[in-house]
Amino acid sequence: MAANSISHCFSLSITILFLYLLLVHCNVTYDRKAIAIDGQKRILFSGSIHYPRSTPEMWEGLIQKAKNGGLDVIDTYVFWNLHEPSPGNYNFEGRYDLVQFIKLVKKAGLYVHLRIGPYICGEWNFGGFPVWLKYVPGISFRTDNEPFKKAMAKFTQKIVQMMKDENLFESQGGPIILSQIENEYEPESKLYGPAGKAYVKWAAKMAVGLNTGVPWVMCKEYDAPDPVINTCNGFYCDYFSPNKPYKPTLWTEAWTGWFSDFGGPNYQRPVEDLAFAVARFIQKGGSFVNYYMYHGGTNFGRTAGGPFITTSYDYDAPIDEYGLIRQPKYDHLKELHKAIKLCEKALLNSDPNIVILGSYEKAHVFSSESGGCAAFLSNYNLRSNAKVTFNNIHYNLPRWSISILPDCRNVVFNTAKVGTEASRVQMVPTNVKIESWETFNEDVHSVDDESSMTVKGLLEQLNITRDTSDYLWYTTSVRISSSESFPRKGTPLTLSIQTAGHGIHVFINGQLSGSAFGTQQKRKFSFTKNINLHPGENKISILSIAVGLPNIGPHFETRNIGVQGPVVLHGLDEGKKDLTWQKWSYKVGLKGEADNLGSPNSIPSNDWTRGSLATLKQRPLTWYKAFFNAPGGDDPLALDMSGMGKGQVWINGESIGRYWTISVNGNCSGCSYVGAFRQTKCHFGCGGPTQQW
Repeated sequence: MAANSISHCFSLSITILFLYLLLVHCNVTYDRKAIAIDGQKRILFSGSIHYPRSTPEMWEGLIQKAKNGGLDVIDTYVFWNLHEPSPGNYNFEGRYDLVQFIKLVKKAGLYVHLRIGPYICGEWNFGGFPVWLKYVPGISFRTDNEPFKKAMAKFTQKIVQMMKDENLFESQGGPIILSQIENEYEPESKLYGPAGKAYVKWAAKMAVGLNTGVPWVMCKEYDAPDPVINTCNGFYCDYFSPNKPYKPTLWTEAWTGWFSDFGGPNYQRPVEDLAFAVARFIQKGGSFVNYYMYHGGTNFGRTAGGPFITTSYDYDAPIDEYGLIRQPKYDHLKELHKAIKLCEKALLNSDPNIVILGSYEKAHVFSSESGGCAAFLSNYNLRSNAKVTFNNIHYNLPRWSISILPDCRNVVFNTAKVGTEASRVQMVPTNVKIESWETFNEDVHSVDDESSMTVKGLLEQLNITRDTSDYLWYTTSVRISSSESFPRKGTPLTLSIQTAGHGIHVFINGQLSGSAFGTQQKRKFSFTKNINLHPGENKISILSIAVGLPNIGPHFETRNIGVQGPVVLHGLDEGKKDLTWQKWSYKVGLKGEADNLGSPNSIPSNDWTRGSLATLKQRPLTWYKAFFNAPGGDDPLALDMSGMGKGQVWINGESIGRYWTISVNGNCSGCSYVGAFRQTKCHFGCGGPTQQW
């Protein structure tokens, strides 16, 4: 491509080709230094903003804040399970309107990196896969398996064709400059062996064959086949090099913080360290950085994965969950972007010359006739600041920092010197008054009568619910003859249950006997408790609760949840009684879900009990409802759930997510920007719930 052409695509100026030039747009290309758009190589800063994790009313503001923060690109996954909830039935409305989101990015003058996957991980329910895919005959996920490849290719082609129909690829004059196929497959590929390698080659060939006119990437995939670019994800990526010398060095996930799970801490990644990581990457030859996340947002409904991932996906991002700018992270990164852009010509027209300045100190110097001179002075010492001499000028370098010199003389930015005060989000009570609450109690006694099926033995939960609900009832009966002496003298009657997660409530004859939950670290758990049975028929009902489906790892087709057994009674005269292979009745979901109680006009008001929360009797499995007038203004709103236990929330029929006010288990002893950031440091929120709001 001729750099001196008026169109930046073609040097031809013959007038007969004028119409042709108007209709043809440039393809995006790359070389070892960078992505080239319209023939021009660029240092690009990108930020992840996931369209379904915010509302359409927020999108334009979020995108503009990203642009104002110095970003060039907006990055998003594509969420297969949202868009194809059942085979062949698609949904691209409301929060799922991918095309509208991309058009808003174009309107703002930014580019798009479209990460189709369609496996996304992303702490998203089932890794973005629709659950129905698990039940396609003969399927094996993410390997050289024909049923899986057929479904994956169909969805990928669907998305690509949608983008083409709307002229959204850069090759058509649109904003999409990169697309991603698969996601972080390298850790899994070793488990699949030759079939995994064959799958990677197939996925790359399938994607490239869609002829989008823009490069494809595979993140964390060392053997990504040409022309697909392999990229890096992580807290730091200055160690990374692409698998071929003619590919650019791209960082598709620079983690700005970390996600939270119920019972775990929240995380803060100091911006001094994040800026240090980015500067390290750029000085080593990197040319594309995507912040994951730039706005984390909210896992509305039951979209959180894990299991046990919180509804908040704030991620300590530069724009917080509510769409508010988080300082000093936002401004400090903005200044970093400005400083690096001042070095762009030098960075893209030369390779670094490394000058040793001390034991922990170096200078990466970029110098060329066409690009001028730029230098990055680094101090990797964890304990001490440093004084160094470079080009006969003295410089002070704070520990664990990099200074940027766009002219090889004057420092315009240091990663450890923050000039913006920290912002604090203050939760201010609104003037909304809720006069009274209404309650509706689930009838545990009628669960068996309303069961959808009865079979011998315990069934896997997801196979029954197909993820239409978090809840599945398991009910069986135990008959105790009046002549039978139980329990054995001096021995309590004990019920033990082994389950694959994620939580259970156990009811004996309609009364709550106890509850148990797993954790992110220990998802399988057991329930053991003394119980009381009476002579005659006794009913044992177990309400099994899912708290998000797994989003990472191999063989999604084998993932199981629910009561797996054994279920055993201990302490009877005959010793123990194994209930595992008795007849069990199954009922999907709660009655309130079937009656759509989350909707304002679901059932007649006389089925609800009215009163204040103080006077209403607290019972397990209770629905609470109240009406209120929306507060004035445009400020974001949140519900304080600290007075509740565990459940879900709906507003005007829209599920805003799960809540669980379990207390944080973490180490909130302090947070220093110095030293490599990992999930083991910079915890906060200890003493309170992981997510209160």
